[in-house]
Amino acid sequence: MPEALLEVNHLKKYFPIQKGLLNRTVGHVKAVDGISLSIQKGETFGLVGESGSGKSTVGKTIIRLTEKTEGEVKFKGVDLYGLSPQELRKIRPSMQLIFQDPYSSLNPRVRVGDAIGEALLDHGLAPKEEIRNLVLEVLKSCGLSSYHFDRFPHEFSGGQRQRIGIARALILNPDLIIADEPVSALDVSIQAQIINLFRKLQDTRGLTYLFISHDLSVVEHLCSRIGVMYLGSMMETASRDELFKNPLHPYTKALLSAVPIPIPKLKRERIVLKGDIPNPADPPAGCKFHTRCPFAVGRCKEEVPVFRDAGGGHFVACHLA
Repeated sequence: MPEALLEVNHLKKYFPIQKGLLNRTVGHVKAVDGISLSIQKGETFGLVGESGSGKSTVGKTIIRLTEKTEGEVKFKGVDLYGLSPQELRKIRPSMQLIFQDPYSSLNPRVRVGDAIGEALLDHGLAPKEEIRNLVLEVLKSCGLSSYHFDRFPHEFSGGQRQRIGIARALILNPDLIIADEPVSALDVSIQAQIINLFRKLQDTRGLTYLFISHDLSVVEHLCSRIGVMYLGSMMETASRDELFKNPLHPYTKALLSAVPIPIPKLKRERIVLKGDIPNPADPPAGCKFHTRCPFAVGRCKEEVPVFRDAGGGHFVACHLA
């Protein structure tokens, strides 16, 4: 198998809890607690889970917007956390992040053309006189027009703003794009347009995506492999077809049971999880999911399940799978 474009090994990100006048650390929020994944060039890897499971923190820690606590992140075989700030700056254009909220990720006082082109100037990747043409080209590829160049963000709809966010990432010609819930704030019809745009850009530019979402119906249409996260840990990883056809982890089964079926006569048995996701500052012992799992046994409450290969590249962390 060729070397993965992105390889993450036992990544952890803990945020300190500080109290008192001296801001003493009294505990940690274990937002990401030892996950591993790999993404091949040209692949779309979907990362799913409930809100609070640590998906967005994974994306930000991979790209070093927040620093890791432990673990390893390799991009094109290079350890990103072994790079100096100067070396990291050189590699940053190859890794871009599309933010979840298209409203707050754009500066309201900066014209759209300038917002997209400023990264080219900042990294010295194009002379100033060529930037306008490059921006117009990427605007066109994202379904926008040349007259949008001089407009401000408030003049655009939500779908158009997300296209601007995509254009801002594409302008640097990256190899990897981390898309953090890029369609969750959009109407369903606009979601379909943005998903189709992602697929078109992948075909024409050979892009690799880490697509973070809580919506399995969106992930099913776009991703080739899927990882399921819960409370900072990876519960299951498999190809899209395998995961939807043969989910092994009770948490994955519960998530899939909530996906709407577009045929009214067909009904799926709904698995309703009781209670809320536990506090990541004080996660349960043993399997983190045992407090909500309808099949939990005594072993689940005491022993952490090993993330193991169940066959055919289908990995699961469950004693009962």
